[in-house]
Amino acid sequence: MKRTAICLAVSALTVSPLVMAAGTPSAADIDQASVQDLKKYVLALSQRIEEMEVKTDKVVATAKPVDSWADRIQWSGDVRYRYETIDDDAKAEDRNRNRIRARLNVAAKVADDVTAGVTLASGSEDPVSSNQSLGGGATSKGLNLDMAWIDWNFAQDTHLVAGKTANPFFAPGGNGLIWDGDYRPEGANLSYDNGTVYAVAAYHFLESDNKAGGQDAEEMYGAQLGFKGNISDNVAFNVGGSYFYIPVEGSASFYDSDFFGNSSVGGLYEFDYEVFELFAELSTSLAGMPATLFADYVNNSDADEDTGYALGFKLGKAKKRGAWEVGYTYEDLEADAVFATFTDSDFGGGGTDVKGHKLSAGLGISDNTSVSLTYFINEYGDFTNVQEEDYNRLQLDLQTKFK
Repeated sequence: MKRTAICLAVSALTVSPLVMAAGTPSAADIDQASVQDLKKYVLALSQRIEEMEVKTDKVVATAKPVDSWADRIQWSGDVRYRYETIDDDAKAEDRNRNRIRARLNVAAKVADDVTAGVTLASGSEDPVSSNQSLGGGATSKGLNLDMAWIDWNFAQDTHLVAGKTANPFFAPGGNGLIWDGDYRPEGANLSYDNGTVYAVAAYHFLESDNKAGGQDAEEMYGAQLGFKGNISDNVAFNVGGSYFYIPVEGSASFYDSDFFGNSSVGGLYEFDYEVFELFAELSTSLAGMPATLFADYVNNSDADEDTGYALGFKLGKAKKRGAWEVGYTYEDLEADAVFATFTDSDFGGGGTDVKGHKLSAGLGISDNTSVSLTYFINEYGDFTNVQEEDYNRLQLDLQTKFK
């Protein structure tokens, strides 16, 4: 509208001398110099308005849209159907069962430096499993609070996370020598990671309620320091060490009245777990597929059956249709090398005092959907049982992920 008005004014000033020449007012009565100055001013004003409109268009084009609350929330999850068969020499019959695992995560960007999240998962109160066996005449299955956390990114590359959280400690090759993949610690951890150096310090609970003096609170502490980098264009490394202190000597078991291979006396833990860990992982590419080699070693300075290690490799990633992967791990974990409640719940039936092989293979049948086969050839009970028992476990999984 402004531009149109200015154009009309310029047009009027341009034609006015013609009108006057036609003779209505005398041309001598008009100051031609003033008219010319006004025309120049109006034209300059029009040009300035055009320049401002161009700049305004650029600002509008580059302006970031205001995020709605929905834009700050991210959903993700996974569903896994599993058939498994277990051949345990200590049992009279093999065990066959169908199981489901379902997890739903929601994370919200509360502020530029604060994120919060909640995860619901199938399963029971088991601290290292979200699996739910099917049966009971198709009864409904329950959901549990798997995680609930607040993440404060209060400094560059530094986070303080509190609640029931994902495990903050790196496990080379994703192995379960110390921690099962479903373990969700409770408490707080402080982490730093600049892409080369990373460090974690954690304060977690086994029992946070002293029940009005009837029982002491039970705590555990952990720290990890690691380094990541490249040996060459095709080879990356991740090495580091950890220290975990779980002072449970003289305490009763915390879940299912079971010590899961740890030594006990009179129904109480015999030792504390002051565990030192050393680990290394190499990542490379073979025939265009990702490949990983890893090693993990642990030692508990407060016990006699004190050592454990895992060695293995993975090749490929069954994430896309037609992609495949294979893996192998050998593990030997003595009875008191680590706190047994939180170790891999599948290897050797779970817990410590186990050793043997784990073989796996997977095939992508669609994007983010795969079928996989895992076979455990294990032995357990060398220290805790009268005799060592063979333990074989086969798992067939159909799994999909979404976000």
